[in-house]
Amino acid sequence: MEEQELAFKAGDVIRVLEAPHEDWWWGMGADREAWFPSSFVRVRVNQEEDSGAESVERCALDQENPHTAPRDTHSAEHRHQMRTNVVKEIMDTERIYIKHLRDICEGYIRQCGKNPGMFTELQLKTIFSNIEDIYKFQRQFLKDLERKYNTDQPHLSEIGACFLLQGEGFSIYSEYCNTHPAACGELQRLMKLGRYKHFFEACRLLQQMIDISIAGFLLTPVQKICKYPLQLGELLKYTPKDHSDYGGVSDAYEAMKNVASLINEGKRRLESVDAIAHWQVAILRWEGADVLERSSELIHSGELTRIVCQGSKTQQRSFFLFDHQLVFCKKDVLRRDLLYYRGRLDMDHTELLEMPDGRDPELGISLKNALRLRNSSTLETLCYLCCRKPQDRQRWLQAFARERRRVQEDQEMGMKISETQRKQAIFNARKSRQGKIKTIGYSGTVPPHHQPLHPIHQRHVTVPTSVPQQQVFTLAEPKRKPAHLWYTFTRHAFFRK
Repeated sequence: MEEQELAFKAGDVIRVLEAPHEDWWWGMGADREAWFPSSFVRVRVNQEEDSGAESVERCALDQENPHTAPRDTHSAEHRHQMRTNVVKEIMDTERIYIKHLRDICEGYIRQCGKNPGMFTELQLKTIFSNIEDIYKFQRQFLKDLERKYNTDQPHLSEIGACFLLQGEGFSIYSEYCNTHPAACGELQRLMKLGRYKHFFEACRLLQQMIDISIAGFLLTPVQKICKYPLQLGELLKYTPKDHSDYGGVSDAYEAMKNVASLINEGKRRLESVDAIAHWQVAILRWEGADVLERSSELIHSGELTRIVCQGSKTQQRSFFLFDHQLVFCKKDVLRRDLLYYRGRLDMDHTELLEMPDGRDPELGISLKNALRLRNSSTLETLCYLCCRKPQDRQRWLQAFARERRRVQEDQEMGMKISETQRKQAIFNARKSRQGKIKTIGYSGTVPPHHQPLHPIHQRHVTVPTSVPQQQVFTLAEPKRKPAHLWYTFTRHAFFRK
């Protein structure tokens, strides 16, 4: 993402040239040298292994399927040693991580609490989020690992069950990862003031913490939840199928991948919630509950012709399909970028039917590229929607199907946006709109603001997952400049609305 970051794929081998920081290393990839995050890679257990193209190919194959044992002729004793090394790494990194969490809670949070004149409760919540809950959870998790760790023969350790036992507990990382960008923003704002910069440095020295900024320490939980799937995948490769821990490690590996996916989806959904909030406050004459009370993602949007019943006029409306509801608005006659709220349909109680082209006996008129929406309980027709082209109708059919799948997936994954997060999004959107007249548009591809800092200080690391990012549609049309002649006319009083 950054100019000085190294791009690489799963299975690539990187030669580490410098490791000046725990979190960011400088290395040589296929064709260049650059920074890369250490949490996304593993140091090879055996540096003497094959090198070159054959090694890269083998590493890539192993990454694709960690259930496949390494294809070598090493003795059983050597395989035991490989598993021992991975188990020891998991235990060592867990102990170091606990120390970092303790330093944050005792070195920073406790000292900040003693200075209410410098920090409000809201600031402390923004900066540190639920890291104290994470610390409490991780202490219990480490105790479970220690109980299952075989100090005499580490390769016989059965630590996979520990991840399953505490499986649901890892969900607390979702809140922390989602609020981490806000924490970075608040820290950057405070660090511009000398007294805060000196205060945090004094806290670090008093606690005898390693030479990493507070931003680096607050990044460690994000990196840790990234690293669990990588470590378990490596452990699974060196765990024979007849090992007593094979089933536990295999299940733990899948469980932690799901946790990573859930956290990534939660972060993406929060960005979508902010976009929806800004879109809604720009809609004129809004009625009823906020969209965010039930929805958290825009699935599709577009122009459709709406027909309610026989004899009624056709209506050109802008439709926005969210999870659980379909909102429709009317464009302003002169300012086509302005939208007026006109209503919504509950998609949880609505069925969609594709209508054949031709005369409809119920309406008494000819329909083309039409869809019929009806109540799923009473089967009463709610309205007809006509598309301009057959391709448009197909896109809407696919979008309605995606909406139902999204709702089902959210229920299965337990995906929820908290009431606090929803209210905060609406509050921020309304605050940013105060004093503004122009409609706020949003595109889900806003580039991040880059700063000329070392990578450890400048951005949030996204949880690695194979789940593809969903497309975010533009929520408001771009503003159009009125024609000069027409604009001149409308300035006169007799043309005003």
